[in-house]
Amino acid sequence: MGWHIFQPILAGARPLDRTIACFGATICLALTTLICAWMRLPVADVPLVVASIGSAAVLVFAVPASPLAQPWSVIGGNTVSALVGIAAFKAVPDLAIATGVAVGGAIALMSLCRCLHPPGGASAMTAVIGSQAVHDAGYAFAVVPVALNAVVLVLLGVVFHRISGKSYPHKPAPAAAPPGFHLEDIDAALADMADSFDISREDLDVLLSRAEAHAVARQKR
Repeated sequence: MGWHIFQPILAGARPLDRTIACFGATICLALTTLICAWMRLPVADVPLVVASIGSAAVLVFAVPASPLAQPWSVIGGNTVSALVGIAAFKAVPDLAIATGVAVGGAIALMSLCRCLHPPGGASAMTAVIGSQAVHDAGYAFAVVPVALNAVVLVLLGVVFHRISGKSYPHKPAPAAAPPGFHLEDIDAALADMADSFDISREDLDVLLSRAEAHAVARQKR
């Protein structure tokens, strides 16, 4: 084992980018807490900031180009997941089963709403295993603090990334395709692979290699 095991697994990750991400998460999470502290909570003891917003900040600031970190994913994913968690808590008397139903249901609804966001699972769980104040808040918990936290974090993320020169919401830079390379080749390559990716350099290399093979095969037909 060598020092290479500590190298970032994300394509394009540089020490400067990680430093900027740490700085952005620190400042913007602190501001999110302060801003949300000014808002009126549905129940006095409901937390100002939910834990899932911390993991959302990792995505927004460390991998802002990820589909899982885009504004609709952050806001929609956390909000609909919290709604599912509240419904699960109310409908399922067994806490362990309700927790599983909440997370499984959150994945399903986020997928249907095209806002898949891993921290949404934590929002769903919080609605089930949270404090009595969370339960007393009912469906309002999904709005304040969950949706409010997500909206504030995204807005601060947009401002921070604009200042730091990053694209957020992410807009892929236009690039000329290699000769004979079509989007249908990408689709065919994805169909060959059973997994979903969010995506490391190794996976991207495999994907592009397979797409190239499909392009060559198509040109020979």
